[in-house]
Amino acid sequence: MPKTVLTIAGTPILRGKETKLMLDLPRLYSTPTQLPVRVISGKKNGPIIFISAAIHGDELNGIEIIRRFRRLKILKRVRGTIILVPIVNIYGTMTLSRYLPDRRDLNRSFPGSTKGSLASRIAHTFFQEIVSKCDLGIDLHTASIHKSNLPQVRTNIDNDYTFTLAKAFEAPVILHSETRDGSLRAVAQDNDIPILLYEAGEALRFDEKSIRIGVKGIINVLRENGMLPKQIKKGRKKTPVVTRSSKWIRATHSGIIRTIKALGDTVKKDGVIAYIDDLLDDSHYEVLAPFDGVIIGKSEIPLVQEGDAIFHIAKFSNLEAAENKIGHFIENAIEESEFIELNNEEIIE
Repeated sequence: MPKTVLTIAGTPILRGKETKLMLDLPRLYSTPTQLPVRVISGKKNGPIIFISAAIHGDELNGIEIIRRFRRLKILKRVRGTIILVPIVNIYGTMTLSRYLPDRRDLNRSFPGSTKGSLASRIAHTFFQEIVSKCDLGIDLHTASIHKSNLPQVRTNIDNDYTFTLAKAFEAPVILHSETRDGSLRAVAQDNDIPILLYEAGEALRFDEKSIRIGVKGIINVLRENGMLPKQIKKGRKKTPVVTRSSKWIRATHSGIIRTIKALGDTVKKDGVIAYIDDLLDDSHYEVLAPFDGVIIGKSEIPLVQEGDAIFHIAKFSNLEAAENKIGHFIENAIEESEFIELNNEEIIE
């Protein structure tokens, strides 16, 4: 916990106040570019957490998650400080692109530098001004373009602290995820700043269930981390599907895909999950599951080329348990979030 007053872009963050900031980024030709930041600081001391979205510019669900989250009245009782960055890749979001104008992936450009590429300079500003000053982060993502993800938290499940927070988030699936060179999570981990990565929905689309699970998940993490009052839960406890292994299944032929299984469905080893029909004749080919598991990601394009990634399957042996857990999560996602949104004042009781 920092001993000095938290300062962002030269602005001291006053306890018990809400502060809006604009961080200067490299100009885009003749147009000034700034990174919007909102800081909610509680009256009482506590951890500092950042919540970020749209590090890939076309991943929009997280923007709406943060917008809804910051309106909650329970935040008046927060301990510590919450730093909200709804659009990290402001350049990509303006053009509805995953990437930056230089075609680089911002999430492969950390920790960045002041003398590198455009991506490197943005990464450096975001990391130094925001991430490096925090004790924890939640980074919000969706699947890449033309794919969709079942709501899931990716983190290091061998770390007791992050695994506890991942379970508290209450997404249907927790996936053990190794870090990638240059990613925000990898560099933050090297600096002892744990990050939960929430993946849900599809690029360039809002998915209501994914958004509501995300808002509720952030509240749950803040409760678990002592930043919000704990709540006595009633009813059946939610236990996510936890897996260490997953695999993208690729098309062995080109054609039109007819999917048999949907996101969240369980699959058995060698079971048919789709057919690929030839465009020019009546031939069709089976797409088989390589192991027992749960579909956590899939392509949304009906036309496939040989080698295209079409299904992401998380390995899980107890299929009956997986079905029960995921079904319970999805059924209750809207009901619980409606309580938060429609009875906003009650959640602080």
